[in-house]
Amino acid sequence: MDPPAITRQRRPFLAPVWLSLLAGIVAIVIVILVYQSATTTMVVVVRPVEKDIGTISDPPLSAEGEEQAQRLARMFGEGSLAGRPSAIFVSDARIAQQTAAPLAERLGVHPIVVPASQQAATVDRALHEYEGKTVLIIGTGDTVPALLHELDGGDVPAAQDTGYDALFVVGVPTFGSPNVVRLRY
Repeated sequence: MDPPAITRQRRPFLAPVWLSLLAGIVAIVIVILVYQSATTTMVVVVRPVEKDIGTISDPPLSAEGEEQAQRLARMFGEGSLAGRPSAIFVSDARIAQQTAAPLAERLGVHPIVVPASQQAATVDRALHEYEGKTVLIIGTGDTVPALLHELDGGDVPAAQDTGYDALFVVGVPTFGSPNVVRLRY
């Protein structure tokens, strides 16, 4: 009687184990890539500082307003690069541009002048062109609530009764919902 023939065929016994291991590695790589691509864009929304009371429709800053503009420049223009605005968006109103002038000079950045009526376009541009960075938007007293609504998607109750020294820091993450913090300077 002859002994049974030895077969050299491989059986796919370990194939499910290798496929599961490969799928796990691919899933881990995807999670790492998504985690690394997740950023938070910080948007600081500021109302222009005090204007000089007069009869013209677009008055300049008052003496107190100029002091507040200098204080804003010291807040964001000193220290390390962390937290310094990469861009400054300003309304087409004179007081907004004069509020931004000391900070823009200190940072060496040219403010981007946008029409006050285009809050949605301003927010969209800030979030897409400066993703993961810090952006300063100086609106007008009327546009600050609308800017915050565009950023947060809801109404920020404290935005309606802001003083001249209020600023809002909005963290807009890639994934998740924005967070709004109101500060005074």
